[in-house]
Amino acid sequence: MSIYERIESLIISKSMTKKEFCQKLGISTGNLGDWKRGKSSPGTNKLIDIASYFDVSLDWLMTGRERQQQTILERRENYSVDEIDWVHLLSQLTDEEKAFIQEYLEFTAYRRNLKKRGVK
Repeated sequence: MSIYERIESLIISKSMTKKEFCQKLGISTGNLGDWKRGKSSPGTNKLIDIASYFDVSLDWLMTGRERQQQTILERRENYSVDEIDWVHLLSQLTDEEKAFIQEYLEFTAYRRNLKKRGVK
């Protein structure tokens, strides 16, 4: 199932029309049509808005899968005090803020991998 198909299923589940969806989220019907035809995809900020509006995770909206969540205690690994503090700080953020930080971390890891391969 594509991102568009997941969005469409959310629209249907809320008994909305596509026009109502577009108006509520500030999306042009032309953009929605482009997403359907695969000409373009929603940008990161729009995906965050859609996930927030429908109360679904960004992971599910993008991949159709939910992340498996485990608490630190369930994993029974040794974490430093700093790492536990990070988890505590993250728990205080909004979903949008968490998504922004996750994107930044993924981008940083991507750049590091490029450097390892000698790509600038």
